Amino acid sequence: MDDEGFVTFVGREDDIISSAGYRIGPSEVEDCLLSHPAIALAAIVGKPDELRNEIVKAYVVLHETAEASDALAKGIQNYVRQHLSAHAYPREISFRKCLPLTTSGKIIRRQLREEAAQEINKSQSGA
Repeated sequence: MDDEGFVTFVGREDDIISSAGYRIGPSEVEDCLLSHPAIALAAIVGKPDELRNEIVKAYVVLHETAEASDALAKGIQNYVRQHLSAHAYPREISFRKCLPLTTSGKIIRRQLREEAAQEINKSQSGA
């Protein structure tokens, strides 16, 4: 409620990604990524984007036999496009050695969302 008594519903912070008018659930994209033979672990977050509101960003840990490359990133994007709707593919992929996990093994997406937002802040400040 503001000073004039108006109530504004802002919503709740959740994992749903809103990209170009589409609502994308991260678990569906993560499940698709985990079916890719090179990927051992995957997390999806929404990264702020001026044009689309958010873009789908993937953080992936590869199996030991796979090697991170631009070609593999493109292949992963095409894989998701073939198995899910075209709007759900990750526009950015970040290869990681590990992902932040809770003690029960769940991915801490909040930490990855903060990291994605910091990338935007760094690029806007010219750092």
